[in-house]
Amino acid sequence: MPTEAEVVQKALRLDAEAFGQLYELYLDRIYRYVYHRVGSTVEAEDLTEQVFLRAWEHLGSYNDRGLPFTAWLYRIAHNLVIDYHRTRKQTEPLSENLEEHRPGPEEAVACRLEAAEVADALRHLPPDQQQIITLRFVQGLSHAEAAVIMGKNEAALRALQYRALIALQKLLRQ
Repeated sequence: MPTEAEVVQKALRLDAEAFGQLYELYLDRIYRYVYHRVGSTVEAEDLTEQVFLRAWEHLGSYNDRGLPFTAWLYRIAHNLVIDYHRTRKQTEPLSENLEEHRPGPEEAVACRLEAAEVADALRHLPPDQQQIITLRFVQGLSHAEAAVIMGKNEAALRALQYRALIALQKLLRQ
């Protein structure tokens, strides 16, 4: 079984099968990242497909500088999400189907209201703070992984996360 690095190298030679393996490997992670930034299943699916289309079209510009291939994919996803929000002023709720995770209707409503409140507060944060909250708490990435994706060192990332959580807490108390 080839390593991830070997598959990436094959894909860089425009091997469609190797790129398909990368697509299968990273599709769910990229989709979840995009979904939690745009809040719409349909939009997240479209944007996720655009991420992989752009990746395929721009494989020639990918430079392996010791960063994982996923960092490059997350950067493409981040840029597409920024473009999406620039072109659309209204946003949708963070979660559409929270009731699937709750047994009772009262709990589902309470959870949905809470998620909507957090999503609304999150949208009031600067983009880099939104991104760190999404990467760390929605995607579940480590500080090291998020630092690579955001192009920051871990200390700067931890400080950014701290400021984002304080700002989010203030917004939620209003």
